[in-house]
Amino acid sequence: MSDTAHRRLEGRAVPFTLLVVVLISIGGLMELVPLAAVKSNVPTIASVTPYTPLELEGRDLYIREGCYNCHSQMVRPFRAETLRYGEYSRAGEFVYDHPFQWGSKRTGPDLHRVGGKYPDAWHYRHMEDPQQTSVGSIMPPYKWLIADDLDRSLTTRKLKAMKTLGVPYTNAQIASADADRDAQADEIVGRLAQAEIDVAPAKEIVALIAYLQRLGTDIKKEGQASLDGGTE
Repeated sequence: MSDTAHRRLEGRAVPFTLLVVVLISIGGLMELVPLAAVKSNVPTIASVTPYTPLELEGRDLYIREGCYNCHSQMVRPFRAETLRYGEYSRAGEFVYDHPFQWGSKRTGPDLHRVGGKYPDAWHYRHMEDPQQTSVGSIMPPYKWLIADDLDRSLTTRKLKAMKTLGVPYTNAQIASADADRDAQADEIVGRLAQAEIDVAPAKEIVALIAYLQRLGTDIKKEGQASLDGGTE
């Protein structure tokens, strides 16, 4: 557009305003339509379920400590990645993550398939002193997670907050959140006791272990369900 034509258009306030509104509307639609359709574009994975109350508490600790600054949770579909970390990550695995923990840097390894890879005792000792489990590790120790009590006063409210974001917690699950959290904590403490580790169920480390042991395991349940169905 020539400078003269440009000035002529700007000099007509009403047509110019209408053109600006039309252009902004088109741009807005180009951004909003994909967002409206995103739910239908993400494949549903039946085995993916919301975090348990204790896992949700552990996830908040993971975020609080900034673990995503050094660890990603996104295994890319490349041979080198799947050989090292396991099956590549799928979009449907993150539907209940608010916010997701994909990360953007790997100072440490990707953690999306770490669930079930090591026993609970390994995670306890790793957080106590990473050198115990990973010689040469540059990760700092997180001993306060072992010493500090978990703030359990907000568990029910956290589930309610997640429900407002679309996580399908039922009213029964929300009502039993505290009891379910404590029951899972007791299970982890029992497994740690078998490894001669004495820790109270109310400690932060227990919640973090619950979360780490959950990561990437839903897809394994899907595979096991397929195997079970094929043998019937």
